[in-house]
This record gives sequence, C-alpha cells and structure tokens, in this order.
Amino acid sequence: MAETLIIHGNSKEELYQNLLPQIKSIIEDEEDMIANMANISACLYETFRFWWVGFYRVAGNELVLGPFQGPIACTRIRNGRGVCGTSWQRAETVIVPDVEQFPGHIACSSASRSEIVVPVLHKGEVIAVLDIDSDMLDTFDDTDRLWLERIAALLADIT
Repeated sequence: MAETLIIHGNSKEELYQNLLPQIKSIIEDEEDMIANMANISACLYETFRFWWVGFYRVAGNELVLGPFQGPIACTRIRNGRGVCGTSWQRAETVIVPDVEQFPGHIACSSASRSEIVVPVLHKGEVIAVLDIDSDMLDTFDDTDRLWLERIAALLADIT
C-alpha cells in the first residue's frame, strides 16, 4: 500500500487521472469496505480540499454514516430524503449546484453550498453512496461525475 499520496495536475481532470490509479493501488489488496472507504475519503479530501467527503452505507431502510473527512455529519438518512437519499433511491449520481435550491436538502452544515452524491453499485444494487460537499456554489460537474463514478466502481469491485 502506498503511504504517500502524490498530488499533481493543473486541472481537475489531471488530478483525477493521477488519483485513480493511486486509489486502486491503495484498496485493491484490502477486502474491508470500511477501511477502503476511509482511504478513499482521505484521498479525495487531501487532493481536492472539499468541505466534506465521506460515505453513507445502506443499512436496512436507511443510510448510515460511514468513514468521512470533514466536520460532524448527519448519522442516518432515510431513502429518498435529501441528496444522499435521492441518489440512493434513483441509483444514480446527483449533482446539486446550490443546495439551498434542492427540495428537502438536509443541512448537516450551513457551510455546505454545493454537493455531489455518487451511488456505489454492487450487482446492480446500491450498497453505499459517496457524498461530497463544497463550501462554494457550483463546484461539481460532469468531470467529477465521471471520475467519482469510476472510483465508486473500484470500491464496488472489491466488495
């Protein structure tokens, strides 16, 4: 396992291109999902300095907080509630340019301004969601969607 994250790139695309193989190297020999979620959260947080990066795991009929980087977060989220619950319900990535405009947004932190939530799909079923918040409006786009879905797929493949 790599003990040092190498962060380099002049664009978001280049940062993700350099990060993906490092994440793969870090998680490919580890079977524990919690450990892998923790390292993925740390890699994304350290690389992009997002406000909050973490996972919620599906546990019965709700999402339960998993490993994360950032301030204290909501512990449980019902299916279909907020951005995370909506992503889980739809089994698709949800990008929110301004969280105040998202109906039913759960404000775990008033500093959060934009958000992306990516489902982790295993055998066609959502087993977790990767949630990333920014303290700036309109942070996330299709570049983030593409690369974060690839990262979520790496995690799902190990499960």
